[in-house]
Amino acid sequence: MKTADTADEFLACAADFQLGQLDTEQPHPLTQNLSAQCKDDLPAAVAALKAVDQQALATMAERLAPATDLVRDIHATWANGGRIFLAGCGATGRLSIALETFCREGLVPEALQDKVIGFMAGGDAALIRSIEGFEDFPSYGERQLRELGFGAQDLLIASTEGGETPWVIGAAEEAARISERAPWFCYCNPDELLCQLVERSRRVIENDGIRKWNLAVGPMGIAGSTRMQSSTVLQYGVGLALELAAKEDFASQSIADRLAQFAQTVDALDWNFLAEFIARETEIYQQGDRTLYVTEDFGVTVLTDTTERSPTFSLPVFENYTAGQTNEPLSLTYLTIASQPSVTLAWRQLLRRDPRCLTWPDELPVTRHERLMGYDIGARAAHNRALSCGEARHHVFDIDRVDGAIIWSLGKLAAQPIPVGLPLLDAQTLLKMLLNAHSTLVMGCIGRYEGNLMTYVKPSNNKLIDRAIRYIQTLQRKANGECAEYATICRELYHQRATLAPDEPIVLKTLAALKQP
Repeated sequence: MKTADTADEFLACAADFQLGQLDTEQPHPLTQNLSAQCKDDLPAAVAALKAVDQQALATMAERLAPATDLVRDIHATWANGGRIFLAGCGATGRLSIALETFCREGLVPEALQDKVIGFMAGGDAALIRSIEGFEDFPSYGERQLRELGFGAQDLLIASTEGGETPWVIGAAEEAARISERAPWFCYCNPDELLCQLVERSRRVIENDGIRKWNLAVGPMGIAGSTRMQSSTVLQYGVGLALELAAKEDFASQSIADRLAQFAQTVDALDWNFLAEFIARETEIYQQGDRTLYVTEDFGVTVLTDTTERSPTFSLPVFENYTAGQTNEPLSLTYLTIASQPSVTLAWRQLLRRDPRCLTWPDELPVTRHERLMGYDIGARAAHNRALSCGEARHHVFDIDRVDGAIIWSLGKLAAQPIPVGLPLLDAQTLLKMLLNAHSTLVMGCIGRYEGNLMTYVKPSNNKLIDRAIRYIQTLQRKANGECAEYATICRELYHQRATLAPDEPIVLKTLAALKQP
């Protein structure tokens, strides 16, 4: 298919994906100068992202009304022998799988740990890399739910930061058809905007057979980067509902009290230690070296942050060693659970279960089990990276538990950023927040966004294609006071995407091409 034909195909359905008015797509006023702060004043950049997280938790506290019903529904499902299914796409898919892992680590009693099933668009293989275009198909969400054996007594909790992801909506609507228990749809944009802009979202929000929890907490620290504040509040909210529902005296517990305690922990924590780690990791990449994150107890949280850097900032994904030594572009960072001698055991430790990959015949081979096993995060990861790096070095970034404390170390740097004795969910969510801030600011230091706009966004699905077009329009208006027509930019973006080098920013490349006479 010619490039022009592909662009026209997108333009024919673009109205369904023009989401620029949604809160999650807006630039946050506290971070409008973030890229400059990364280069000139790292402590100020750290403080800005902490402030955005604090704002998100404060807003979350105002949106807890549905939480009591969610806790009751989870408790009743378990009491009647049903299971809780957690579903999402991209960042919400990773948080769904993370919450299952936390349950297996003690968030809920052992008797309930097999009663929580987290899954994401594309299956477990999508933990590493986004499955291009997968989230655009509601039928894929329906199919994955059915193949996992979802039944009449089971409860689905479907999360989508934007509230408009077709795959998640497909799964939620299918659950409403299958189960006697109304599914939950959790999201982070205002109802009125979603109903006005997105027909599929309006259909879900107005469906009395689907229960809703709106956790809209405003713009993200980086515009559109919902791996940050939106996924944080969704992870904490759904995770806390699971934790409390597992208690015999669940009705006496208060989500509001727990959230207030967590917010106090975040407020009291000094985030300034991040500046040294950000500066050092930036220096490593600028000198052509790489990092290897090492962890035993926090695999799923560290994996989530390191892999989400790729789609957010157009970085090479983790290299795959399915056929032995790889010729794929070397990712800036990789993960290892060094105590595990094999890739199979490493993935089992990370997930606290065997991986669940798709087995759809002749479709999407990147979703299959053998593909996931090519991401060797076991003891051989350091050896593989050493061979792949050539003359470059890989530097160990260790995040682990020592005597109850969570310790970070990178070369000569060391810090104990997370207080001892926090509940499991609080510690994991706080670690997620710190890692999100750390990696986002490292990316700012190496020039992967402008202000707080993702100029390196990878347009791998319809929502991200629209986002790239809007960012080009924003930058054109900033420079000239006016911008090109949407369709004109779209066609040029598709043209540039066809020849895009692995490390080129599609937004800036298209912007430059549009300036040519």
